[in-house]
Amino acid sequence: MSQAGRNFIRVAVCLAAALALSACSMFGGPERNTGGQSRADDNTRAGVSLGGGGGGRNNGGADIGVNAFLWRASLDTLNFMPLASADPFGGVIITDWYSDPTTPAERFKATVYILDTRLRADALNVSLFRQTQANGQWSDAAVNPDTEIQIENQILRRARELRLSAVGN
Repeated sequence: MSQAGRNFIRVAVCLAAALALSACSMFGGPERNTGGQSRADDNTRAGVSLGGGGGGRNNGGADIGVNAFLWRASLDTLNFMPLASADPFGGVIITDWYSDPTTPAERFKATVYILDTRLRADALNVSLFRQTQANGQWSDAAVNPDTEIQIENQILRRARELRLSAVGN
């Protein structure tokens, strides 16, 4: 086969793969999250069962690569912020910028890393980013490290609640 033929086949395979991957979407846009429901519920409504979490049950669904209780608790805790990206297999949640209506000249963005399949405090890392607006321009500002710790603690509290309610059922 000639070099041009091999190149054509390579390009065709790459285009087919790109089209196939672009059609895949596990998470819908903000219009799917209605009625105050948790974003974590989107995973089960989409037909993919996200198991795991150390509950000891095997539901035959696709297991996520991180602790399911931490994953759901993170989504529940940050539910007020717009979601930019969520990777349940890599354990990364990235929010978009959020401004509280009472302080429109300040906005926050969060990134949550879930690092383990076990429900442990060191399996969670939250990074916050803050910007302030002056003269129509957004500029980076310092974030109080206690704020990140408070969010991590809230996520851990929620994950424990979810685990206890799952064990009780």
